[in-house]
Amino acid sequence: MKFTKQQWQWIFYDWANSGYGILVVTAVLPVYFKAVASQAGVSSTISTALWGYANSFGTLVISVLAPLLGALADYPHSKRRWLNIFTWIGIILTVGLAIVPVAQWQLLLIVYIGSIIGYSGGNLFYDSFLTDVADNYQMDRVSSTGYGMGYLGGVLSFIIFLVAELTDGFGGLLNSYEIARFSFLLAALWWVIFAWPLLRDGRQHYSVEKVQNPLVDSCKRIRKTLHHINKYHQLTWFLIAYFFYIDGVDTIFTMATAIGKDLGIETTMLMLVLLIVQLIAFPFSILYGWLANKISARRTIMMGIIIYFGICLYALRLHTLTDFWILAVLVGTSQGGLQALSRSYFGRLVPKNASSEFFGFYNILGKFSAILGPLIVGVVTQWTGKSTIGAASLSVLFAIGLVIFAVSSSKKSCD
Repeated sequence: MKFTKQQWQWIFYDWANSGYGILVVTAVLPVYFKAVASQAGVSSTISTALWGYANSFGTLVISVLAPLLGALADYPHSKRRWLNIFTWIGIILTVGLAIVPVAQWQLLLIVYIGSIIGYSGGNLFYDSFLTDVADNYQMDRVSSTGYGMGYLGGVLSFIIFLVAELTDGFGGLLNSYEIARFSFLLAALWWVIFAWPLLRDGRQHYSVEKVQNPLVDSCKRIRKTLHHINKYHQLTWFLIAYFFYIDGVDTIFTMATAIGKDLGIETTMLMLVLLIVQLIAFPFSILYGWLANKISARRTIMMGIIIYFGICLYALRLHTLTDFWILAVLVGTSQGGLQALSRSYFGRLVPKNASSEFFGFYNILGKFSAILGPLIVGVVTQWTGKSTIGAASLSVLFAIGLVIFAVSSSKKSCD
């Protein structure tokens, strides 16, 4: 399948914010935060829980606002404007992470929360652009390629960080804290450069009619959608299933590094593991798109959920570096593909002219699940004193999501 210029611009937005995803959310900031918190006298278990709480709280604001923001973006020429607003919030506050003094770990968490709002809000409008750049037949391949290229972009930005890490800050020019700050600046710059084509040229092909007061009209449209939600039976049940299983996917992504540190794995080794996971995720994300065309999106999504259920159970036996490697490789095989196909599966269900409004509901359920998951891990970790048990507790969310999706999904409609 040959992609158009607009599809490549859309795909490279995933490449662009992948630097934030791996350097800030997953690899560096969790370790950096635990280091500065430990220096301030905060225990390892408490700092892991606080990191989970921060991720939960950081998604709350955008979760509450997502349907309204999505509805506002459905008016003519609005989607790109909102994409720009939240993308720049994320970029500016990512730079802010590099400016916060080392001693102020509380402020570091606050700035991170703000950057998550920008990152998550940008992804809402980016996701809804899928209906503008691809038709129903193309969606699985375009969405999967976006995730795959995102992982490849993450690998390249991560390698630049690793060069700084393994050369002791480019030959001693940077200390360990400065290397972390360099990574935050790198993530922001990466985001600006590769998101710019879509931020500048993104074209919205579907929209609702222009009105005098978009805010009031958006509220009315949301109320009308909720009132007639029974008209969207399949879409509603998919969102409920998605709420549960994507919770586990996002939580494992955000908590993996902190759990690795609790197992006593050295920072450099954690960085190498994450790099390999990104490399594995690149081809497997694209493979998921190919499988969706061969055996159906429905079956491929179910396969991904089952793999993640097994990952959670495997977390119970995490004791050694080898165990962590096995778990990481399993995550790499399914993380991007499951997310990509969920996005395209939903994209085929929504009314095209109101895609941002409906992706707002998709976003709110995804983000509210991202509040629940880290909260569960944080509470179970504090209660048991073992972050591996906290990770294993996520298996119940995958089980619930699988059952609901398997029972309610319609092969005829969406495969």
